[in-house]
Amino acid sequence: MASREFLKILGSARLGDVSAQQKLANAYLTGAFKTPIQPANALIWLEKSYFSITNQLLDDKNPGNDEIVDVLEQIAGIPLVQTFNSPSFSFGWDSFWQLAESNKQSSFRNAAKWQLVDLLINPLNQEIQSQLDEWLRKKPANPAFESLISPNLGGMQKLAKQYLQELAETESSFTTLAKELLIKLQPKNEALSSLWKVWLEDQNEEALIQAAELGLTIAKLTLGLRLAQLDIEVDGPNKIKANASLKKAAHWLELAAKDGDRDAWYALGEIYRRPQFSGYNAAESDRCIDRAADLGHAQAQLRKGANLWRKREKSDEKVRGLQASYWVWQAHQQGVVEAKELLSKILESCPDPKANDWHELAQAAEMAVNHHAEYKLDEDWLLLCHRIIIANQFNFTKAELLLCEVGQLQHEHCVVIDIRWELPKILPRLIQIESIQQRRALLAAGKAFAGSELEIEGNLRQRRYRFDRVTHWLSKTFSKTNHQTDVEAA
Repeated sequence: MASREFLKILGSARLGDVSAQQKLANAYLTGAFKTPIQPANALIWLEKSYFSITNQLLDDKNPGNDEIVDVLEQIAGIPLVQTFNSPSFSFGWDSFWQLAESNKQSSFRNAAKWQLVDLLINPLNQEIQSQLDEWLRKKPANPAFESLISPNLGGMQKLAKQYLQELAETESSFTTLAKELLIKLQPKNEALSSLWKVWLEDQNEEALIQAAELGLTIAKLTLGLRLAQLDIEVDGPNKIKANASLKKAAHWLELAAKDGDRDAWYALGEIYRRPQFSGYNAAESDRCIDRAADLGHAQAQLRKGANLWRKREKSDEKVRGLQASYWVWQAHQQGVVEAKELLSKILESCPDPKANDWHELAQAAEMAVNHHAEYKLDEDWLLLCHRIIIANQFNFTKAELLLCEVGQLQHEHCVVIDIRWELPKILPRLIQIESIQQRRALLAAGKAFAGSELEIEGNLRQRRYRFDRVTHWLSKTFSKTNHQTDVEAA
């Protein structure tokens, strides 16, 4: 059942409120307010918002377009392939090309390019690509893009391949995905296919060498591992035998690594650490392991995290252990058993908010937030209620509750509590995010604080005074309500 907040936003969006339309689109993209994730619906509301802003600019004769750019940048986060055949796909299609060819912020431009690449040339979407070809023939030409893109599917796919190459060569959040897709799109002619088939069926060494020489990435990797006599295991150590041809192995593994193969990078890291290898180089080994980790190799992620954790005292990062915790958490997400133990040393765990000291007060604060219009809460009181809710989810101290920078708390895998700006002797804490409730609390608080002025909460003395007043009011106002709820539940 839809929440009251969602229904309120939906009502405003239907009445033409541009901000509500964008919030509604965000809910369909992120699942906020317990909304099912539906990219097609998100695109529909962003289209409505776009044309509402456009019409307003025309009426006002205002040449500014910052609001339109904001909508287009929000569109960049939509998986375009999942909106095909939706009513707003044509709008999304034109918008993605506009973003891809614009001079706007590179992150949004790269996101648009990747979505077009995924739709136009990813082999997984071949069925949609054939339907897209037919759709393009029926679609009216867009004069705004005739000079930028070819009106036929073949020309667009050619441009998408250029985008793919650019994404693979530049460092961005899409680099790994681009490199993996490039590997999938490698030419697989009959000669390569037959040579690889011979190797798989007959273990013919000559066929493997020929396939590697012709450029087949998996053949380069396999040949390199065989020459090194190295087995890349998910769990446990890797052993290189005494008669291994490490120099030749490194040659083939480097070729496979250049193609973006993460197993090749990891194997190179192993070889460079071996004393029997003439090119022994610990620094190069770490670099190769880091590249494998960046490409998603689970064991490499664990090793990178462990290495950063060992060197944390010498690191110049603001909060020691944050980078290490990220990589160990990534390995843990992929099921590496050893990662769990190390992660518990780096991150604190607060999985059960009911066991925390703030629980009863947080329940009252949550009720106050949900009915803040009814109780006519001032903005500073509302922000403090959000602080109490977060403090209960992660078991903050009172000082952390009052002083933490809410907008800077959340990282992908943990929260970082650093209040040294006010209390220098209190060390930062890293706490793992382990539940949907914790993420929702952070998201709600982040939105509330994002729209508030920096000075509204005041200094520490003012915050303490407000805390006493708010907690007294919460206890007095909601203790009876909580008691009644408990009775009904019983």
